[in-house]
Order: sequence, then structure tokens, then C-alpha cells
Amino acid sequence: MALVTKSIKSINIDIENENIILNNDKENTITFNSPEAFNLISNLWLRLGWDTKYVYSFTWLGRPIIQLPEDLIRIQEVIFQVKPDVIIETGIAHGGGLIFYASLCRAMGKGKVVGVDVDIRLHNRKAIEEHEMFKYISIFEGDSIDSEIVKKVGDTIKPNDTVIVFLDSNHTKEHVLNELLAYSKFVTKDSYIVAMDGIMKDIVGAPRTKPDWSWNNPQEAIFEFVKQNSNFEVEEPAFPFNEGAINKRVTYWPNAFIKRIK
Repeated sequence: MALVTKSIKSINIDIENENIILNNDKENTITFNSPEAFNLISNLWLRLGWDTKYVYSFTWLGRPIIQLPEDLIRIQEVIFQVKPDVIIETGIAHGGGLIFYASLCRAMGKGKVVGVDVDIRLHNRKAIEEHEMFKYISIFEGDSIDSEIVKKVGDTIKPNDTVIVFLDSNHTKEHVLNELLAYSKFVTKDSYIVAMDGIMKDIVGAPRTKPDWSWNNPQEAIFEFVKQNSNFEVEEPAFPFNEGAINKRVTYWPNAFIKRIK
């Protein structure tokens, strides 16, 4: 579902009566305490966060991490469920993701992180290599879909390792699809390969977007991949704890979790 549907012409928030009034072709009212209201405002918040570059304001243990905090909490839940021996991340940037995953490995008492980026800038490499979490991390510089890079990543995996993969590099449909084809072979049964930033599909027309994002995005790569690969399916991880009314993620990664089922 698009973050803000074209059918909604305006939204009025009635704080006194705790209602949200949607003006489409006809007026529709939803109450504050409904999942529908939460989802609507969350989607607007995601769009406004994109416009204001909200995710460019966080660090993890000192390193910038360009992710939505809610996505980090949810991915932590999945990592703790899977308890991987190897976490692979394509797209290093400032290294915050690597440090985040490495800190989870230390907390769980197992695991290592393998990072790949086409361009690891010297100041980022220095900061990562000097970080106390670096003992859990290996990094490779090169195109994530280059066969030599894929081989180097594969060489870090032992035969009985449990592996989870996160794709956060070049987000074009073609590149993500090629990453899915290259790295899915490392993913173990009941683990995941996660293609991030599918929000691109839903924010076309917003600042810093391109018209072709309507089709040229990670979600389209995911859908094509699962059509071709019966060993995988798109599956939302269940919330391990939930005493509330909300059961959908507030996320930059819609339809991102591709589970190996056989």
C-alpha cells in the first residue's frame, strides 16, 4: 500500500473528539484507538521522515547508522530468533550496521559479521577497524555481485553455519535481484535474506526520489525472485511479544523478509 494514497484528498485531526476525518470522494471518520488510525499516521510519519531525512540522525555505539530505529528493533528480534553464526551485510556506508550486528553477536555470545561495499572510504574503514566491535567483523571492498567478492564472502562460511543476509547497497531492481540470486545460496533453512528500503516504491514524487522508482526498486526484485525460487517465500516475521492492537511493522522495508522454507 502506498504511504499516502491518492484517493485521500485531506486529513483532519480532531483532537478534542479523538477522531481522524478522511476526505476522499466521501468523508470517513476513524478513531484514535484503532489500528487503522495508527497505520495512517505512521505512513504519514514515514513520508515526512523521508522528506526531512530523519534516519540521518542516529548512531550505534558511535557510528552513524542510516536506518529507522523501529527497523533496527525488529531486525534484532529476528536475529535473536535465528541466532546466526554469520551475518552478511551488503552496503557498509559509515559502518553503523556492521557495529550494530556485531554488538548483537557479542550479546548473544556467538556469530560474526561480514560486510561488503563497493567503496569503503578511508575514514570509515579506519573508524570501523579501530572500533571495539571489529573483532567480530570482516569487510570486503568491491561490487557485491562480483563473483570474486561473492566467493570471498562464501569462504568465510563453515559447512554447518546458520546464515542470515541483509541487502542494503545499490537498490535498483536489477542489482537487488542479482544480489538475491548470488547470496540466497548462503541462507540456511528458516533463516532470511532481507532486501531493505522497498519504501522507494511507495514514495515516488517525494524529494530525492526518481520517477522510475515505481518499478525500479527492491520490492519488485523480491517479487521476481520468489517467483523463480520455490525454496523461498516472502514472510513477515511474527512479533515475539505483542499485547497491543498493532501487528504491522512501521518500516522502510516493506515485504523485505524472504524466508528460506526448504
